[in-house]
Amino acid sequence: MTTTSAPAITPIHVADLTVEGEVMPVCVHRIEHPEARVLVDTGMTEVHPRAAAMAPRLRPLSEQALDLDSIDIVINTHLHGDHCGGNHLFPGRPIYVQRRELDDARVNDEYIREWVDPPGVNYVPVDGELELLPGLRLVPAPGHTRGTQIVVIEIGVRPTIVAGDVAVWSGELNDPQTEGQRAVRALNPDRVWLAHEHEPWTGPPGLPQTAPT
Repeated sequence: MTTTSAPAITPIHVADLTVEGEVMPVCVHRIEHPEARVLVDTGMTEVHPRAAAMAPRLRPLSEQALDLDSIDIVINTHLHGDHCGGNHLFPGRPIYVQRRELDDARVNDEYIREWVDPPGVNYVPVDGELELLPGLRLVPAPGHTRGTQIVVIEIGVRPTIVAGDVAVWSGELNDPQTEGQRAVRALNPDRVWLAHEHEPWTGPPGLPQTAPT
């Protein structure tokens, strides 16, 4: 730990998707770090035909009370359309993504390639772990995609994590099944912010939330 106070993390609700009859929020997360203003994922700004079946209701960043010019760094946890569809709003800004994820997104039909590589995007490929800012590091967490990464904020005794789709809903972290979910649990986080939940996961029901000794 090298910073003295925990950066503020603000979820920003940018869309709703309907999946199996249930409405699922899409949230991105702004991190107010002492050295930079960071945005984790960028949501969507339009409806793509491949996503139309999920009846997206959009609240794009470009129409919210967020000063886009104030964002210094963008991080993509992965490059599915609901996480990178606003990357074009940040031309020239560094966008950190795992190299494996970027390589997959450019060849795999699972991704919306025109949203992955819009004009002006400036990707910084990452190979494995990276301390991006003091007390803030990127950690691979494969499972949802091969190149998924999480943002680990190591302030205080226990870290806070911004995890994208490592778990699509909080309950998945109670019984971790993927390499990424197990990596999150191994860090013993104080809380985990997910892209499709409004509130952070803070541990399995009944587990005392105490610092390790």
